Amino acid sequence: MVSIRLSSETERRLSDLAKKTGRTKASYARELIEDHLEDLEDRHVAEARLDKRRAPLSSAQVRKNLGLDR
Repeated sequence: MVSIRLSSETERRLSDLAKKTGRTKASYARELIEDHLEDLEDRHVAEARLDKRRAPLSSAQVRKNLGLDR
C-alpha cells in the first residue's frame, strides 16, 4: 500500500479525470506508476553509472585493450 501527497492542482485534475471516465483515482495512479517505473529504474542505473565514470580512454588505449594493436 502506498500513500502519496499531491498538490491541490494535481489532485483536482486527477479527480476530474476520474469523474469524467468513471475510473478511480487509484487506478490512474497505479497505471502511471506501472507505466513509468521502468523509466525511473533505467534513469537510476544511468545516473549511478555516470557517478562511477572512469577517465576517458584514447583511441590508442581502446585499441590496445581490445587487442587490436598487433
